[in-house]
Amino acid sequence: MIEVWAPRPERVRLRRPDAADVELTRDAAGWWSADVALQPGDRYGFVLGDSDDVRPDPRSRRQPDGVHGLSAWDDPSEFAWTDHAWTGRPLAGGLIYELHIGTFTSAGTLEAAAERLDHLVELGVTHIELLPVNAFNGTHNWGYDGVLWYAVQESYGGPDAYRRFVDAAHAAGLAVIQDVVYNHLGPSGNYLPEYGPYLRDGRRNTWGDSVNLDEDAVREYIIGNAEMWLRDFHVDGLRLDAVHALHDDDSPMHVLEELGERVDALSTHLGRPLTLIAESDMNDPVMILPREAGGYGMTAQWSDDWHHAVHVALTGETVGYYSDFDALDALPKAWNEGFFHDGTFSSFRGREHGRPIPPEVPSWRLVTFAQDHDQIGNRAAGDRLSATLSTDRLAVGAVLTLTAPGTPMLFMGEEWGATTPWQFFTSHPEPELAEATAAGRKQEFAEMGWDEDLVPDPNDPATFLRSKLDWTEAEESDHARLLALYRDLARLRRAAPDLTDPRFSARGAGATEGEGGRLYDLQRGRARVLVNLSTQPWRIDPRDDVVWLETLPSERLDGLLVVPSDAAVIVGPDLSST
Repeated sequence: MIEVWAPRPERVRLRRPDAADVELTRDAAGWWSADVALQPGDRYGFVLGDSDDVRPDPRSRRQPDGVHGLSAWDDPSEFAWTDHAWTGRPLAGGLIYELHIGTFTSAGTLEAAAERLDHLVELGVTHIELLPVNAFNGTHNWGYDGVLWYAVQESYGGPDAYRRFVDAAHAAGLAVIQDVVYNHLGPSGNYLPEYGPYLRDGRRNTWGDSVNLDEDAVREYIIGNAEMWLRDFHVDGLRLDAVHALHDDDSPMHVLEELGERVDALSTHLGRPLTLIAESDMNDPVMILPREAGGYGMTAQWSDDWHHAVHVALTGETVGYYSDFDALDALPKAWNEGFFHDGTFSSFRGREHGRPIPPEVPSWRLVTFAQDHDQIGNRAAGDRLSATLSTDRLAVGAVLTLTAPGTPMLFMGEEWGATTPWQFFTSHPEPELAEATAAGRKQEFAEMGWDEDLVPDPNDPATFLRSKLDWTEAEESDHARLLALYRDLARLRRAAPDLTDPRFSARGAGATEGEGGRLYDLQRGRARVLVNLSTQPWRIDPRDDVVWLETLPSERLDGLLVVPSDAAVIVGPDLSST
């Protein structure tokens, strides 16, 4: 049986090479179907109305010739999985590693990425988060211009390569989280409006027309896609891009709540934990509150406030939305309460923003990070922290990231202070679209006061190639030192229960102005993270604690611990006696 939801055309035909067209029959809900059996690899598409143009299947699992070509039938039951003993990994206590398939390795494929899984295991990673892999037009892209949500990008290896990657990750003990984009579609290859009202007329978000969540079939298109990744591709979780752009206006149940309900049911059926992580700029705990308490029941949500607070502390940059986070209490408040803006005035937005997180919510439900694809790639030059910070200060950033309340996330290459940028890149085949994207990018940064000459052309292949990781760096001097630190921090986090204690009551943080910088005393249970970002050594009473880890050698003088400038020291009770 072949079927497609297409309420707009008056006629739908199935077209295959070297075969006569098959007329489909419509039901009252706009679904067209025909009793046709396709075999794996069979090419097909749909002809809508009186046109003779063939369109790909909106639920296509494979697009061998790109998003404008015929679909290819993919049967997930044909794959021989070996992960039968895999029982999943809960997010609590985990360490996420965010990577982009096209730039994680020089080859830029799922197969090549699988060859680096041992590196992630040695690093202490528990969850791999893949940037979007759904089909987009062109050869390379961040992934947020996808137009066929059910298909794995062919240049990455297609659906079978994806299944092999997940199978290998599970064999290595790693869970896989897939980044998915349900709030918009890319600018090239989006044929959904020809089929039906997938998008809202005249209602837009930052990236284009809003998805029509008032239409039941569209909601099912989204939820069915989520279930596909989790069920058919054995994925362990989804990161939901920019959920604040999901305009759910007239439905009695928000699409996120419905999604959470369905995924929880699937988790029960599969017998393994399934994770949903919302990216939201609303600072609203409704995302992670249980549905029984009026929330949406997401497993976790990203915390941009933590990123902003750490970024300002490390760099001193206070432009744009960073301006509020120059406050002395910004980092301590984000440490203690999860959000900095929890009903406070946001100067960037010009209004009060956010709501407090109830203290009974476990802190691991916030995903915390010092670098990610957005915060790097949406800078004019795509510069990482390593472009401006010393190795010593990068080491402090590592300590803050791996000890902060929350579920820590690393961005690929962060663990060795990669010097390669992560720039915004596209490969639009249409010259007019490529030119418009480049011009819009320059204009956007010029309006923010950046030098537009710093903005690389997204469609220049060199922009993409510059963004690929250079793995040889990881073995070199300061890079190797930083990598060793990240590994040590991950081990310490596993060994010291205080560093994964989820209770709000088990933490405390404060900051003082030192000479030429700030001093942070950050507590998690019995652990204290002492961070000296001033220009002078910091003398502090360590009580009866011993040093668990230090980024630069500290010393004791007259009973005081001396923390060097641009250094972090973690102290606590003797772990060997507890």
